[in-house]
Amino acid sequence: MEAHVYDFDPAIVARDPLLQPFSIKHVTFRNRIMSTSHACGLEVNGMPEEAYQRYHEEKAKGGVGLSMFGGSSNVDIDSPNIFRQLNVGTDAIIPHLQRFSARMHGRGAALMCQITHLGRRGDPYGGDRLPTIAPSPVRETAHRSIPKEMDEHDIDRVVRAYAAAARRCKEGGLDGIETLAGGHLIGQFLSPATNRRTDRFGGSLENRCRFALMVHDAIRKAVGDDFLVGMRFVVDEGPDGALRFDECVRIALVLKEAGGIDFFNAIYGTMDTLAALTVYNMPGMGSPLAPWVEPVGAFRREVGLPVFHAARIADLASARFAVREGKLDMAGMTRAQIADPHIVAKLASGREEEIRPCVGATHCQSQHRPSCLHNPATGRELTFSHVVAKTRGPARRVVVIGGGPAGLEAARVSAERGHDVSLYEAASEFGGQVLIGATGSWRRDLKGIVEWRVAELQRLGATLRTDAYMEGEDIAALNPDVVIMATGGLPLADLERGAELCTTTWDVLTGQAALSGEVLVFDGTGRHPGPLAAERAIGMGARVEYVSIDAQLAEELTYAERTRWKRLFLRFGIRPVPETRLVAVRRQDNRLLATLASDVSGEVSTRLVDHVVIEQGTIPLDEVYRDLRSRSANDGVSDLAAMVRAAPQPRGDREGFELHRIGDAVASRNIHSAMLDALRICSAL
Repeated sequence: MEAHVYDFDPAIVARDPLLQPFSIKHVTFRNRIMSTSHACGLEVNGMPEEAYQRYHEEKAKGGVGLSMFGGSSNVDIDSPNIFRQLNVGTDAIIPHLQRFSARMHGRGAALMCQITHLGRRGDPYGGDRLPTIAPSPVRETAHRSIPKEMDEHDIDRVVRAYAAAARRCKEGGLDGIETLAGGHLIGQFLSPATNRRTDRFGGSLENRCRFALMVHDAIRKAVGDDFLVGMRFVVDEGPDGALRFDECVRIALVLKEAGGIDFFNAIYGTMDTLAALTVYNMPGMGSPLAPWVEPVGAFRREVGLPVFHAARIADLASARFAVREGKLDMAGMTRAQIADPHIVAKLASGREEEIRPCVGATHCQSQHRPSCLHNPATGRELTFSHVVAKTRGPARRVVVIGGGPAGLEAARVSAERGHDVSLYEAASEFGGQVLIGATGSWRRDLKGIVEWRVAELQRLGATLRTDAYMEGEDIAALNPDVVIMATGGLPLADLERGAELCTTTWDVLTGQAALSGEVLVFDGTGRHPGPLAAERAIGMGARVEYVSIDAQLAEELTYAERTRWKRLFLRFGIRPVPETRLVAVRRQDNRLLATLASDVSGEVSTRLVDHVVIEQGTIPLDEVYRDLRSRSANDGVSDLAAMVRAAPQPRGDREGFELHRIGDAVASRNIHSAMLDALRICSAL
C-alpha cells in the first residue's frame, strides 16, 4: 500500500489541530500524531531487520508524523535482551539504522529510537548472565533481580555506553533519541525508593539527578546540538511510587536547565509491579480514555519544553482535545496504530469512519506482540498488506456462514477483494462469542470489533442476513463459488460423569441460567469466560469458589488482563484453587457433589454446592460443513502451507465450490486466531 492511495483533503488538514506540523530545532514533524517506542517483538538477534522496519514503515505510509522504535534498546552488556529489545550497544546496528531511517524519511516520517539501561529491571540469568546493577541493592518485584550496587567505575562505564549508543543512532540517520527514566536505571537514581545512597549520587534531589545529568551531558557531547535528545519521564509515580508531581517538576527543571534535553515524553506511574504497569503506566480496556492528559498538561505548563505523551489515547477525539488544549505537543497513539497504522491518512482524506478502532484489549502486549486482537496483518507486513488488494481474476460469489469475528473478517476481506459477498448469521445480531465476551463489567469495548466490521461490510455493499440458519441445501442453492464456514462452536463439557448436571459459562453469560447459593466455577481454559461467569455469579448474590486447571488465574491471557481479573477477584473475596481438575459431578440431597483432583498432590476432594459452572472451551459446530464436503471441489480441505503463505488454495479435481472452515469451527481458539484464518484464506481469493 502506498500513501498516495489516500487523497488528502486540504480543508480537513487545515482545520484539524492533529494535522498541523510541529518543529523542535531543525526537525519538523508533519503532524502531531506519533507512535511511541515499544519492543515490538520483530527484532532478529537484537537488530531491526526487514520485518521490524516494514512494521514501522506501514505507519509512515499511513501518515504518522513520528515513529519511535526500539522500546528499551540496550546500551550495554549488563542490560540484557529479555523482552525482544534492540541492541544499540554495538556498531553492528548502524547499517540497519541507516536503511531504516532512509525508508522512513522516504515516506515523510521522522524516526527516533529509545535507548536505555534496564538497571535492576534486567535479568541476571538473561543474556550473558551478568549481575544486574542499580544505585542500591533494592529488588524489583516484576523482574525479580537483586542488583549489585553500582560503584563509580560502573557509573562511568554506563555513561560512556549511553553516549556511544546515541552516536550510533545519529550515524544511523535518525532524527533523535530518548532515554528512559521511569523504572529504568536513570529513574532508579532519581527515585528515593530505589536510590538509598549516601554518596554524591544519593540523598538530595540534586545528588539524585547527577547520574541523569552525566548521561545527557555525555550524549550531547557525542551527538552535538543538531540531534534531538529527549527523555521518557515520569510526571508522577502515583500511589505506588515515591516521586510526587512537584518533585518530578523540580527534577525536570534541573534537567532542562542543564541543556541536554530537547523534549520530554511524559508518562505516569511506576512499572515495578505488573499491577502498577497495568493500572497506571499502560492502562487498557476498562480504564478511562487518556487518563493522564491533565497531569501531563500541568507538567508541560511548568516545564516549558515540548511534551509527548501516550497512555490509552486510543481515539482521535481524545488526541485532538489534548493537542488543541495545549496539554501536549505530540499525541502518542501507539496501540491505536497497531490496530490501524493508517489513522492519519484516513483522517486527512475524510475517511475517519473507516479507522479500525483500538478496543484496548492489550493483545499487543502478549508474548505474540505486536499482534492486534482484530488486525491480523499487524506484525505480518511481509505477508499481508493493510490495504486489501482487488482480485486480478473474475469476481466470485462468496458465501460466508456465521457472523462471529471469523465470519465478519472473511466477509470483509472478500468484499474488499471485489467479490460478491453474502453473510448469513443464525442469531438475531452479528458478533458471535464477542457479544458474550462483551457482557463483563470492563469488556464492553469488544463490541467495537463487531461494529466496525458491520459498518465496513455495509460500505462495501455486502449482503448481510441475520436470523438466517442455513442448511447445506440452502447454501448449495445460492450457487456459490466459495463457501466459508465460520459457524463457531458449542460449549464443551468433558467430565468422567455428570457433565449434563453442569451449567456452562455461556448459559451464565447469556442470561439463560440464574445462580444462587454456593457456586463452583471450574475453569479449564484460562481465558475470559470463567472469570466473567464468576463475576456474573457474584452479581447475582451467589458465593463463588473458583477452581482452575492452570497454575494461576487467567493463565492464557495477557498480563494486563490477568492483573485486572486478579484485582476483581480480590474485591469479590474469591481465592482461586489452582492446578485442580473437576473430575465428576453427581446429585446429592437436591444439590450437586463435585469431585476435584489436585494435579500437584493427587489428592481427591469434594464440594457440595448448588451449581457447577464449567468452562472448557468449545467443540466445532460443523454438521453443515460436513454435509457440504461432498459437494465441494476441495473436499473442504484447506492447504495449510498455502494458508500460512496467504497463497491461493488448490481447487481440487472435482466439480463444485471451494469450501473452507475457519475460527472455532475448526478448533477452540481466540479472536485473533479466528481472524487470521479468515485473512489467510480470503486475501488470496
